[in-house]
Amino acid sequence: MSARWTERLTQLKGQISTIVVGKPTQVDDCLACLLAGGHLLVEDLPGVGKTTLAHALAISLGLQFSRVQFTADLMPSDLIGVSVFERSNERFVFHPGPVFAQVLLADEINRAGPKTQSALLEAMEEHQVSVDGATRALPRPFFVIATQNPGEQLGTYPLPESQLDRFLMCISLGYPDARAERALLAGEDRRALLARLKPVLGPEELLQAMAAVGEVHVSEPLLDYLQALIAATRSGRWFVDGLSPRAGIGVLRVARARALLVGRDHVTPDDLQALLPQAIAHRLQPVSGAGRGRREQVRAMLQAVPLP
Repeated sequence: MSARWTERLTQLKGQISTIVVGKPTQVDDCLACLLAGGHLLVEDLPGVGKTTLAHALAISLGLQFSRVQFTADLMPSDLIGVSVFERSNERFVFHPGPVFAQVLLADEINRAGPKTQSALLEAMEEHQVSVDGATRALPRPFFVIATQNPGEQLGTYPLPESQLDRFLMCISLGYPDARAERALLAGEDRRALLARLKPVLGPEELLQAMAAVGEVHVSEPLLDYLQALIAATRSGRWFVDGLSPRAGIGVLRVARARALLVGRDHVTPDDLQALLPQAIAHRLQPVSGAGRGRREQVRAMLQAVPLP
C-alpha cells in the first residue's frame, strides 16, 4: 500500500523543497498535516516564507488557492461571503467569500478580532458554513494554513487554547541557514519559480492518499506508548492541563500520515517522537516554574517516558 505512494509523495516533497529551500522537516510536517486531514498553524515572523509555502503546496497539488490578510476590521462576512439582492433576478444571490477554496492562507490570523477568528475556526471544524439559514459545504479537500505573529507584536489578539486546539499541528519556519539563504539570494525570484510549477498530484489523488493514511498499521505496543505519552501530559508534572481525547486521535492520524510519507505501512515510535512537539505543544501550558518553552517541555517529557 505505502509503495504506491512513496514515489509520488517523494516527488511532491522534492518540488515544494525547490521553492521552500532548506526546510525539509517543515515541508514534511505540512504535508503530514494535510494528509491527516488537519489544519496547520505557522507561528513566525513576517518574511520567512509562510506565503511561499502555501502557494507551492497549492500549485503542486492542483488545488484552488485563496489568501486572506486578517486585519482588525475584517468581518466574518468578508471571509465567508454575503447574500446580495439582485434586482434583475428579484432575489438574494449568495456571493461566496475566500473561505470557499481548497487551500486557504489565513495570514496573520491573530490580527483579526475574536468574532472573525471564530468564523474561520467553525468552518475548519465543520467543513461547512451557515449563511442566512442555509448550510453550504466547503470544497474537498479543505486545508487551512493560518499564520500567527509573535504575541508580543502590537495589534494582536492571541488565539485562546480552545481555538488553538483546532489546529492539528503548529510549526515555525525560522530563519534559513547560511547555505539556504545564499541560494535564496543568488537564485531566481520565488514568484517566478512558482509561476512555472506544475501539479504533481491532482485533487482526486490527494483524497486517495488521505484515505490511504487510515490503512497504515498501528500496533498494540505503539498504542500503549501513545497512551503513556497522553497520560504524562495529564499527570500535572509537565503541563497544567493534559491532552484531550480529540488531540490524541489527531496525533495518531498525523503519525500515520508521516509513516506514509516516508514509505512505511506501519507507525513506529520514531514517528510519534518526531512530530509530537509540533502536534501538541501549542495545546499545552507548561507548569509554573518549568523554565522551558512549550516545545522544550514536550521534548523533556518525551525523554522521561520509556519506549514500549
